[in-house]
Amino acid sequence: VTITTRLLVSHLSGIRHYEKDITKVKEEKEKANRALKLTKSPQDKEQKEKEGKGIEKTDCVKQKKEHNSETKSRNSKPGRNDKEFEQEEYYLKEKFESVIESLKIFKNDPLFFKPGDQFLYSTYGFTLLSAVVERASGQKFTDYMLKMFRDLDMLSTVLDDNEAMIYNRARCYIYNKKGRLVNAPYVDNSYKWAGGGFLSSVGDLLKFGNALLYSYQAGQFKNRNGKLLPGYLKPGTVAMMWTPVPKTEVSWDRDGKYAMAWAVVEKNQQYGCCRQQRHYASHTGGAVGASSVLLILPEELDPEALGTWPVAPPRGVIVTIICNMQSVSLNSTALKIAKEFDKEKRAQ
Repeated sequence: VTITTRLLVSHLSGIRHYEKDITKVKEEKEKANRALKLTKSPQDKEQKEKEGKGIEKTDCVKQKKEHNSETKSRNSKPGRNDKEFEQEEYYLKEKFESVIESLKIFKNDPLFFKPGDQFLYSTYGFTLLSAVVERASGQKFTDYMLKMFRDLDMLSTVLDDNEAMIYNRARCYIYNKKGRLVNAPYVDNSYKWAGGGFLSSVGDLLKFGNALLYSYQAGQFKNRNGKLLPGYLKPGTVAMMWTPVPKTEVSWDRDGKYAMAWAVVEKNQQYGCCRQQRHYASHTGGAVGASSVLLILPEELDPEALGTWPVAPPRGVIVTIICNMQSVSLNSTALKIAKEFDKEKRAQ
């Protein structure tokens, strides 16, 4: 088979995640698909029913389900029933000196499917991607990334190295099987730097989001007498990264598809005065004792007014949340915050 970097970055490579048993992976995917169909059925019913009464009833059912889901989420302890973190490889304590060395964890395991056929989120796919970066750049992956973070002015973003003294590093927490809050166990993340081995701050993630949004929009501001600096990436590169890839899915956002290392929701509205989808990109993070999200909601720009606007890019809302607690769902909260700020900006 042939595995390309595009397949790796969109999780279509067939490389396993932490679960080694393909049967269990298939069962979990089938269960998730059934749950998705159940959540979508009220929307399907709403589309079919034309009478106001039917629509009103559907909305009530939907609101009740959302309310019950939120209540259940508030009352449950994060991580208590999270099967994801039952996987042993989350808790590796071995120190790997290079990303090439860490490939030994999975390099002899069979692929779960032919590359390009199915979507399977894989941290190890990104470990392989980091090895590609290391060989292509001729530098250690960690050195390459730290230089990039410096270019982006992300001076608080570092390797989650247990031995290093890192200023303001937070202690991480989990709930144990009895539902009690305890310190997260010791782990060594050197086996997955690219997929979950960096520490950052809210301020740095906002800088990262702004750099991407600036790069995405810079090409649209053409009439500024050459005063606009280029973005860190080309506009077309970010647009490609934020373009949904076929056959992908997103577990934390049912409206989204996976793109290139980002989950993306496309702009969409099927009916007048009905539900609207705004274009945005996001990604969540989950590690032993920590959760995070970064969401970018670009402003919808008017091409005719771009040349006269006094304010240069980035234009939009960026929300990031970092939580030193395991298994906290943050994407929907980030989206609500982004929409509130966007609404306020529109009102002005």
